Parts: sequence; structure tokens; C-alpha cells
Amino acid sequence: MRPDIRLLREAMEATWPPARRFNYECWTIREGLGGGKRVSAATLRGNWNAENPDAAVSQMAGLGQRPLFMVWEGEGPLDNALAELGYRQVDPVNAYACALRSLPKVEISVPAMAVWEPLAVQLDIWRDGNIGAERIEVMRRVQGLKTSFLGRCGNSPAATLFVAIHNDISIIHALQVRDGFRRAGMGRHLTLAAARWAERRGAKYLSVLCTTANEGANALYDSLGMKIADRYHYRIKEETRLK
Repeated sequence: MRPDIRLLREAMEATWPPARRFNYECWTIREGLGGGKRVSAATLRGNWNAENPDAAVSQMAGLGQRPLFMVWEGEGPLDNALAELGYRQVDPVNAYACALRSLPKVEISVPAMAVWEPLAVQLDIWRDGNIGAERIEVMRRVQGLKTSFLGRCGNSPAATLFVAIHNDISIIHALQVRDGFRRAGMGRHLTLAAARWAERRGAKYLSVLCTTANEGANALYDSLGMKIADRYHYRIKEETRLK
């Protein structure tokens, strides 16, 4: 059992929001303030009908952002048009989802502490994974129920993540495990800890986003019985780069 795609996409945005979002012609434009692709990309509103993306490009340029488009699964005409205009595909993403009640009922054998705001050691772990201050600000912008988790292996801080709830969908973001602890089951235990936190607060579903290139994370979510509920990727000009 998985959430409705439209509601899932709404939850993705609400639990990892841009600094500003507005509609312009047939596009939704996002101002990311350095928070990464997902909060900086333009998306199509409605169906593609051969609109030129120049309107979106001009708006992104006005924000000091490079032209970047997020393309959802099922938006083939838009995807083909952007490809013909020289936008290359980057970072395809799997959106996993499942009912919280379907997750394994196993003991969480590592200490996992919910804390908001994040502790300095969590910021260090995220920074080591290239999740810097701009992405922490994305977390701070989230309205509603949210927290972070710190996981320890022995006496050592080993992993962290952020989780938030929108309607009845909880979404995990920014799961980061420190080098040296990646085969200790930290990602699995912290994911389950976050899921139980969300279920106690009334959520019905859990989702997590993962690039297709991250084989370890994809294997983790598959092992938990989560299924791919949605997909998207980005289109960006060959000569541009965006972290």
C-alpha cells in the first residue's frame, strides 16, 4: 500500500521546501538559496504543450540560478523537448514509499535519539557528506512535525537523518552515515527509528528519495520492503554545473 502520487509529491515539497516558490506562465519556479537541485529546479504545471522553457530560464536567471528542470516520470514530451534543446539528464531519483505498518517489527539495536534542533556533531556528520549550512536551512524552513535523529555505534556518533511529516506521509531526508560505520547497519536502524517516531505521530506512510546511483541506499530500502512509487530526474545544460 502506497500513498497517492499527487499527495506524495506535495509531501516531498513540504518536507524539503525552497526558500520561495512562485508560478510563472506554465512553470513553477523555485528559489533554492544554495540548498541543492530539488529546491532550485523549475517544474511544469499541467501538461506539456510545446511551451519554450525560455520563460522559466529567464526567471531562474533573475534569481541568480542556472537553468535547471525537474522532470517527473510520465513527462516524456517535456523530457524529449529539453533533450533536443541541449539539456542533459542528471541524477535520476527513485522515490520509495510504503505503509508504516508494513515495515519490519525488529528491535532497534543502536542508540537513536530524536533531537531538534540538530546537535553540533550532527552538523559535522552532514558536512562530511556535503550537506552544508544551506541544506540545514531547508530543514529549518519545514513547517509542522519534524525532527532529526542521531545514531551512535558504541560511544561514537555514527549517523544522522532528518524526517518530517506532511498530512499522513513521513519523508526521510539527508540520511548520512559516517565513514567507518557503513557496514554496521546504521542506516537501517536509523530509518526504522524515524519510521516509528512518525507512526506514533499519526503518519501512515514512509517515503525516502534516493539517486539511482546510490546502490547501497537502494538496497537498504528494498530490503525494508519499500517499493518505488515515483521517479524523477533533472535536465541541465551541458555547460552548466549545479551542486
